[in-house]
Amino acid sequence: MSLERHVLVIFPHPDDETFSSAATLAKYVDSGVPVTYACLTLGQMGRNLGNPPFATRESLAKIREKELEDAMDVIGITDLRKMGLRDKTVEFEPKEEIDAMVQQLIDDVNPSLVISFYPGHAVHPDHEATAEAVVRTIGRMEASQRPKVQLVAFSHDAYDVLGEPDVVNDIRDYKERKIRAFEAHRSQSEPVLKQLDEASTEGTRGFFEYETYWTYNFE
Repeated sequence: MSLERHVLVIFPHPDDETFSSAATLAKYVDSGVPVTYACLTLGQMGRNLGNPPFATRESLAKIREKELEDAMDVIGITDLRKMGLRDKTVEFEPKEEIDAMVQQLIDDVNPSLVISFYPGHAVHPDHEATAEAVVRTIGRMEASQRPKVQLVAFSHDAYDVLGEPDVVNDIRDYKERKIRAFEAHRSQSEPVLKQLDEASTEGTRGFFEYETYWTYNFE
């Protein structure tokens, strides 16, 4: 990992940052690099309401907001931007408006690195819309002014289409911190943590050892 001036993270949902990047972001924070997380929604339409349920559809937004804040405390991020969009509607936002939001974030923090999803390989419509806005906006910038872009790809064909990741961060020393960040997102993460616990050691080892990213070619 290089020493960055400022890292800007743009994801649509609380817990996207933890599933993909909790340890990487914690390492940046511990190295003294400022990290800003722009979370576009509060995950109001999240599939899980706890197991057993402890949230309702009406209360979930407040619960997930608190979970997000707790995860930020674990990771060490102090600059959390709640952007106020509604879950499962990011894909319907006017492109010029969401692009302007991304550009304003870049103007505000002047990042040397932006982390988000990789368009076409982010699975969820909100993920894809966020990825496309990030790439569109940064792609319009002068090449000399663009921050580096490292993108998370979740699709099953990511390796086939994109090849091996360009960035592989060793997070073994941060495994427990990543688990604690997961646990903070209790309403959504409990089923995932249970699955990981029940899965084979071989099948889960990589998840807690490495976080991977692909760079984006704007040419």
